[in-house]
Amino acid sequence: MSDYPLLDAFLTMMWFFLWVLWFMLLFRVIGDIFRDDKLGGWGKAGWTLLVCVLPYLGVFVYLIARGKGMGRRDVQQAQAREQRFRSYVQQAAGETAAPRANKADELAKLAGLHDHGDITDAEYEKAKSKVLAA
Repeated sequence: MSDYPLLDAFLTMMWFFLWVLWFMLLFRVIGDIFRDDKLGGWGKAGWTLLVCVLPYLGVFVYLIARGKGMGRRDVQQAQAREQRFRSYVQQAAGETAAPRANKADELAKLAGLHDHGDITDAEYEKAKSKVLAA
């Protein structure tokens, strides 16, 4: 370990960090190329070829030419995801509210049976407590 000075260790960590950062940027650009619905097939193929053949130049040109659109697409995708989540929660909440309506229906049927004299007061109270406990 004494053969590897502290500054060299720092530089090695810095280069490793930059290497990881570069791959994150490269994958983000490639993901944005394929996520963009307005870009046609030939456009996607051309940008992908440029980014793969000349990666540094391709990524930087893509960021300059279409960087603002990347942010807009990210925001739109997040808003769409949030809307789908909200509609799912509302749908799930609606499905759990339906059994409550069933309880009300069951209680109404029990009250009708009790009013017609088909069940006794004790049976009515027992059945009502069962429905409310469920």
